[in-house]
Amino acid sequence: MLLNDNEYIAVVEEIKNRIQSAKYKASVAVNSELILLYYNIGKTINEHKVWGNKFIDNLSKDIALAYPGVKGYSARNLKYMAKFAAEFTDAQFVQQAVAQIPWGHIVVLLDSVPIDEQRRWYVLNTIEHGCSRNVLVHQIESNLYERQAISEKVSNFESHLPAPQSELAVQTMKDPYVFDFVPFKKDMEERDIENALVKDITAFLLELGTGFAFLGHQYHLNVGGDDFYIDLLFYNINLRCYVVIELKNEKFKPEHAGQLSFYISAVDGELKKEGDNPTIGLLLCKSKNNLVAEYALRDVNKPMGISGYHLSELPEEYKDLLPSIEDIQKRIK
Repeated sequence: MLLNDNEYIAVVEEIKNRIQSAKYKASVAVNSELILLYYNIGKTINEHKVWGNKFIDNLSKDIALAYPGVKGYSARNLKYMAKFAAEFTDAQFVQQAVAQIPWGHIVVLLDSVPIDEQRRWYVLNTIEHGCSRNVLVHQIESNLYERQAISEKVSNFESHLPAPQSELAVQTMKDPYVFDFVPFKKDMEERDIENALVKDITAFLLELGTGFAFLGHQYHLNVGGDDFYIDLLFYNINLRCYVVIELKNEKFKPEHAGQLSFYISAVDGELKKEGDNPTIGLLLCKSKNNLVAEYALRDVNKPMGISGYHLSELPEEYKDLLPSIEDIQKRIK
């Protein structure tokens, strides 16, 4: 039997010794030690996979006998450790970066992100922004890597902002922005979308990214006696600047850039203080032609970016299955 095999017993002892050596540090929440322990256990398991599936089952039972009450060594988790070691082949990256994020995050990446380059990006993004597990899941489900890391972003930040603000501004942008918490309705006006975004400001800020502080909706500015209203005004702590967001419920038009440029100038003149970086603008449109957007920004002397946005829309095949508002009201009465 496998349990009587001397080599198997030696492997069990090796793993038990590893657990023992890391037990104290893990108990005081030194996450990196626990992750590296899991990684090394996974490597050991992979070296003896020829023993078959019962090997992991028996290993889990023997660890439980040796350390009663210690969690984390179920057969399922041991299989994740083996997958972790097999798929994260860069041991240096594991030690320097992956070991900084919790095990639950790693399991999410193993389950949901099959491409190594994307995994590395999500690991570094999690470390930089301190993302919780739920936030990481949301980012993956909303294709954040595709929208932020590799999308064809349209902006003039690099030519109109000093470093490092220009690099940070480009990294902050997404295309498109996904406002899946805003249900799409026919004949929605821009103000309706703005109100919905502000109503669920927590979800809105989560989609914008880290560092954004909400200052106002239809933010009033008096410029030389004339009144103007900015759709959405934020201050970004990381960029150390005001961020003006204009929302258009239509395809991008070149004249939209002119309006946003004026608002950026007005905020710089009326609100910007000493120590603040130049105000930037973000134009969110229902859709855009990238070439038209790039041409529109060539002669604009204010830093701005142009992105699309998506609202949550129920698939056509389900729309007829839901009762209308009138039906619901009748049933209530």
